[in-house]
Amino acid sequence: MRTNIVLFWVLTVFFVLADIAYTVWSLLDTGRVEWVGTVAIVLTGILSGFIAFYLQLVERKQGGELPEDRADANIDDGDPELGHFSPWSWWPIVLAGSAALMFLGLAIGPWITFIGAGILLVSVVGWVYEYYRGYFAR
Repeated sequence: MRTNIVLFWVLTVFFVLADIAYTVWSLLDTGRVEWVGTVAIVLTGILSGFIAFYLQLVERKQGGELPEDRADANIDDGDPELGHFSPWSWWPIVLAGSAALMFLGLAIGPWITFIGAGILLVSVVGWVYEYYRGYFAR
């Protein structure tokens, strides 16, 4: 995380300096400030500063070093348990298709949204309860 913090502080300084150079250049070229670019670049620098400040606070509250920051860390040190996923399940595909039907219904006609909502309900129930019946029941 220390590397990310340093990177974002460097980006903050870079964007502030780039904003100063951009403003001076636009003054020399046209005789007035080009506000859109000036504001956009300085806001990019401010955003980088916000991210760096937030990461510094998180690192300070965490109180420890991340495995990514240690040179002697193994890959397994930073590998958390993310949960159980079904690689063979078809329900997420049905769920995505029903969500697409619902958004299509918003664009074309409301009657398609009701069909998509029905399929969405069936697919959510099927995905939640797929381990309660059939070959993989527990």
